[in-house]
Amino acid sequence: MPSTHTESAPLLSARDIRVTFRVDGGSIEAVRGVDLDIRAGEMLALVGESGSGKSVTARVLMGLLGRNARVSPETRVWLDGRPLAIDDERRMRTVRGSDIAMVFQEPMSSLNPIYRVGDQIVEAIKAHRRVDRAAALARAEDLLGQVRLPDPVAMLRRYPHELSGGQRQRVMIAMALANNPRLLIADEPTTALDVSVQAEILKLIRALQVEQGIAVLLITHDLTVVRHYADRVVVMQRGALVEQGETAALFASPQHPYTRQLLAAEPTGFAAPVEPGPPVLEGRAVRITYPGRTRAVPVVAVHGADIVVRRGEAVGIVGESGSGKTTLALALTRLIESTGTIEFEGAPIDGLDRRGMRPLRPRFQIVLQDPFASLNPRMSVRALVEEGLIVHRIGVGTADRLARVRAALAAAGLPTDILNRFPHEFSGGQRQRLSIARAIALEPDMLVLDEPTSALDLSVQAQILATLKTLQTERGLSYLFISHDLRVVRALCQRIVVMRHGEIVEAGPTREVLERPSQDYTARLIAAAFEIQ
Repeated sequence: MPSTHTESAPLLSARDIRVTFRVDGGSIEAVRGVDLDIRAGEMLALVGESGSGKSVTARVLMGLLGRNARVSPETRVWLDGRPLAIDDERRMRTVRGSDIAMVFQEPMSSLNPIYRVGDQIVEAIKAHRRVDRAAALARAEDLLGQVRLPDPVAMLRRYPHELSGGQRQRVMIAMALANNPRLLIADEPTTALDVSVQAEILKLIRALQVEQGIAVLLITHDLTVVRHYADRVVVMQRGALVEQGETAALFASPQHPYTRQLLAAEPTGFAAPVEPGPPVLEGRAVRITYPGRTRAVPVVAVHGADIVVRRGEAVGIVGESGSGKTTLALALTRLIESTGTIEFEGAPIDGLDRRGMRPLRPRFQIVLQDPFASLNPRMSVRALVEEGLIVHRIGVGTADRLARVRAALAAAGLPTDILNRFPHEFSGGQRQRLSIARAIALEPDMLVLDEPTSALDLSVQAQILATLKTLQTERGLSYLFISHDLRVVRALCQRIVVMRHGEIVEAGPTREVLERPSQDYTARLIAAAFEIQ
């Protein structure tokens, strides 16, 4: 639960934060007159959709904006009552990492891949302290212990790619704490993490906050996290502060329409029941192995999995990173080799080669987690959606294919006048709709969706889920839906499959599994997703 903090003078105060970005043909006002107060020992949550100005506001406090940004001369920031020279890079270097530290969303992008973990923490320490390497290494070892990493001495010698996502995020927190900052800014620190790892990281931040009395500015779009951890909430929309208050009061009685809209966008309830048809895709005793470091000992990624997806139903696969969710889906769609039996609409496909699978490819399509990475940036919307039609010789002539492209865009909730635009011109939610349009243009029987909403804001996530539900109802589509967000799975899927260490440990109707789990592991996942504390 949120901590209690005394009404004292703010550790950090900011007044009239205004930021404008220079762009081709003019300027964009990204933050418009935001005021903030953060007290020692308090966790303040900053929430709002992408583009609302959350991260830009936080970067003002750190003096980390790019050259095309202009902070208003009227903007003022005080730390412990002393003004911060946020426009003076030399002076801000003494503040960053010592008084104010930041943990970013993607640790793999923030950690240098060619340096060991210990060297990177030592560098952060020596940037602000006059200590020798031995003392800095001892401090680094102590920090890794503080963030609950196993065997800190061994961890110092590892490279970032040798760590899991949760371990890398703990390293980032250790680096942020290296010089005992008084304010920790955490910018979406758990968005891409499994629910169990997310809970561990949040509990760690809370424990460090309580033990060391630091203030935390938490930027997130996860309202479950905000409800359980934040003392106060600031809501931003289009660069402006629209509402703020104590967490419990704001959730109980939101005053601004935008806040009510955000709260209403949280996935709730169970998916509507459907009358499933015959099996569309079925796997029996599916096993996937990879060569180990010694070829005599292969690595088993999936151990003899049995799974079936019926016509018109959505099946969710959940589990921690490395549990085999995506690997199993790739095997079922014959994108990687496996043993066992795989059938599509009753016919075996496990023995088909690439040429044999080609006629079946339009029948089951894949929508990936990151649409920006999966959409060719050089292709227009029309080319992206039409490409599959051309490859699989669907449609009779240019006019027919164009009509199919327009129909797919409309079905995915996109306007049909965007044919000549390119992926970079769209928001994350629009790009994900474009990925869905590209998939359904081929009129498939089934979609495999791999974490399609994990990086999206709640309101955009709600729109994508509504689109998927509509397509399921209108077209009888079947879904194999991979996610670490049990709330999303609950809202979309009629059945659920739980994986751990490459094995299916539990499966059944979604309500039955979530309300009466038979396995301790499933119960822990549910607790981490719905009962964060």
